[in-house]
Amino acid sequence: MEIKRDLYLQKLIDRMHNGLIKVVTGIRRVGKSYLLFTLFRDYLLSHGTSDDHIIAIELDRFESRKYRDPSVLLEYIKGRMVDDGVYYIFLDEVQFLDQFVDVLNSLLHVRNADVYVTGSNSRFLSKDIITEFRGRGDEIHVYPLSFREYMSVFDGDRYEGWSSYVNFGGLPLSVSMKGDEQRIEYLGRLFEETYIKDIIDRNHIEKVQELNDLINVLASGIGSLTNASRIESTFRSVIHSDISLNTIRSYIDCLKDAYVISEANRYDVKGRKYIGTPLKYYFEDLGLRNARLGFRQVEETHIMENIIYNELKVRGFNVDVGVVERRVRTESGVQEKHQLEIDFVANKGSRRYYIQSAFSLAEEGKREQEHTPLKCVNDSFKKIIVVKDVIKPWYDEDGILTIGIYDFLLKQDSLDL
Repeated sequence: MEIKRDLYLQKLIDRMHNGLIKVVTGIRRVGKSYLLFTLFRDYLLSHGTSDDHIIAIELDRFESRKYRDPSVLLEYIKGRMVDDGVYYIFLDEVQFLDQFVDVLNSLLHVRNADVYVTGSNSRFLSKDIITEFRGRGDEIHVYPLSFREYMSVFDGDRYEGWSSYVNFGGLPLSVSMKGDEQRIEYLGRLFEETYIKDIIDRNHIEKVQELNDLINVLASGIGSLTNASRIESTFRSVIHSDISLNTIRSYIDCLKDAYVISEANRYDVKGRKYIGTPLKYYFEDLGLRNARLGFRQVEETHIMENIIYNELKVRGFNVDVGVVERRVRTESGVQEKHQLEIDFVANKGSRRYYIQSAFSLAEEGKREQEHTPLKCVNDSFKKIIVVKDVIKPWYDEDGILTIGIYDFLLKQDSLDL
């Protein structure tokens, strides 16, 4: 089963010959190596590149262990480059290479070399990896399968696909597995034996139980406003732990650096400034989140919000939580200021969208709750409510678009309907 990752393939194509090291990042098992060694390689071959001008080395393989020596690797690569044509150099699991930063910077000086690397251990997954290349790295971040990608290979209709997706997430290998039991075992084992181990080893974490407790707290509270102080209170009152505030902050940073979670900051829409804490955390893959909780907390309302957040990130948007102020006059005639929340403010260049995630608008009170914050925004950017209901997209008298989750996720132009 081949899963086309056209979005990421195009990003590689667009960066060809740009004079930078192309760094493919993402959580383990997300398909980085497949993207580079299969999809991109096939593209090059189909567009006239001869096979001997693609130098591909999988450094994690036993038979490639000699190339982990920088001198041996550079000598091999330069020995393969026998003419002035462009050579495409693929290095998979580059963290196995000793002094890999120096080696990659050396390859930048080879005029006819176009270099692409991937890595999957915790050091390479760190978000600051690009700085290791002193401004000479160009990152392509690969996300788990979007719902559109998921459905391109799922054997069933979109309703069955949605049920599977909200439970088991978008790691490519998971979708190819036969049966839910196999997926559950795979995701649980992957989280425990790979992700947690990487984070512990890289950051020399000693309070392993506290790290696990923190992951559980964050997984249980996706889409809820929180901060390190609130989490500390939870540790003290519920878990009866005396973990420090600084340790909690440090562990959250470790999870963000490893791409396990992402954060959405609060943004004052009218004041045009960031507010600071509290903020929201979302999981990059919901299958891993659900596995962490033993598939006991699969609430579609919160998970749908997480899926919308991830979809916006896949589409290249910066995503914040919007805050708008509304003045309300009380019965005594006093005006009070109320802060209302917009789930997402999505920005990319000059484009902006205000988006609410609403599982259902069946009740009038719920409809008003979702509409009011959007109506308080006094600008011309598009305002959207995404619902779980299967409906035809429609605009109300306030110009707010209501769209069903399937149309939102499956149509690439859904934001501009």
